Amino acid sequence: MRLASILFSSLILLSSFGAVAQDGEKLFKQNCSSCHRIDDQKVVGPGLAGIEDRAPSREWIVKWVQDPDGMVASGDEYANTIKDFSPTAMTAFGYLEEAQIFAILDYIANPPVEEAPAEVADAGAGDAAGAGSGTLDENVLRNILIAIAALLVVLVMILSSVRKSLTKLVDAKTGETTIERGTLGSIGHWMNTHRGWTGVLLLVGTLAFLRWGVGYLMDEVGVYQGYQPEQPINFSHKIHAGQNGINCVYCHTSAEKGKTAGIPSLNVCMNCHTYVQEGPSGKTEIAKIYAALDYDPATQEYGDNPKPVEWVRVHNLPDLAYFNHSQHVVVGKIECQECHGAMEEMGVANQHSPLTMGWCINCHRETSVQVANNEYYEDLHERTPDWHNGEAITVEKIGGLECAKCHY
Repeated sequence: MRLASILFSSLILLSSFGAVAQDGEKLFKQNCSSCHRIDDQKVVGPGLAGIEDRAPSREWIVKWVQDPDGMVASGDEYANTIKDFSPTAMTAFGYLEEAQIFAILDYIANPPVEEAPAEVADAGAGDAAGAGSGTLDENVLRNILIAIAALLVVLVMILSSVRKSLTKLVDAKTGETTIERGTLGSIGHWMNTHRGWTGVLLLVGTLAFLRWGVGYLMDEVGVYQGYQPEQPINFSHKIHAGQNGINCVYCHTSAEKGKTAGIPSLNVCMNCHTYVQEGPSGKTEIAKIYAALDYDPATQEYGDNPKPVEWVRVHNLPDLAYFNHSQHVVVGKIECQECHGAMEEMGVANQHSPLTMGWCINCHRETSVQVANNEYYEDLHERTPDWHNGEAITVEKIGGLECAKCHY
């Protein structure tokens, strides 16, 4: 049993090492990879190889990532050096915690072999051929731990077999049957004599494992159904779209005109909140709008120091997929609630649908195209007046499953 405990602890330790590295990689790809590489090659921003050698400290990097504008405004010398070096403003990632940023830094400092800069890879090869750098490669460490775990499993099996053989010899000599309490043998005996409960426990355990496994894998591939981040202003769709009946496109004006629905500017908010200065939660949240616009509600005058509101994006498709809101809202006549859920009943917005490729494909297979009295299809009606003869036409039947429709 002690050996089994050691084996279990080793496996937990091994999995925790992998989880930390994996979290850093995942966080980097989600937040940093669009502007930075982990080597020294510049994309939008500079390459991040050796970032900890250049920056004053890890803690400084955390403050810079969370609030770069604040660091520049504070007069920090190195922050202003970076600003002078790069004309592109650094995005603030205030929602990232210190531990998450540290995980990203660990990932940058120990990149995967296939992504390592050429000079780092060459240096590693030289160390392996020569005296060595004095550090143990992560893959080697993992293989050693796996080998130790395998040896422990074999040892436990051998010892269990020896004990079982000795027990049989004792039983043969005494003429009695021994039930080994506290061992695998006693567990097997209980399972054999309580088959109903054993079946129930195995079923519950299997279902729990499958549920955890599916959730884990979906999270790994970037499926964030139910994602509900805390926003800088506690905006309620329930109050605006529900109780006050404001149409979605009054705020999200580009939903009918372009690819994205768009985040409404604070000027749209001020159409109402110039006069409505207090809501159900008091003046606190509306005051944040005024502060961002540098607006004085007493004098109804704007100052010269407005600041953007750093909303946290909820719905985010990967770059490899093309989606156009106007195509669905105007041509397809799809209601916002079909994808976003009953927003008029939500407080803080969350991701209602999984937004996976399978989810989109199923919708294209099942959704009928509204071709009647639809100007978008007039040319098709004129060229082929009997192209569907009144039958229901799904998106699939007009090429909605072709790869190039969404991936090109």
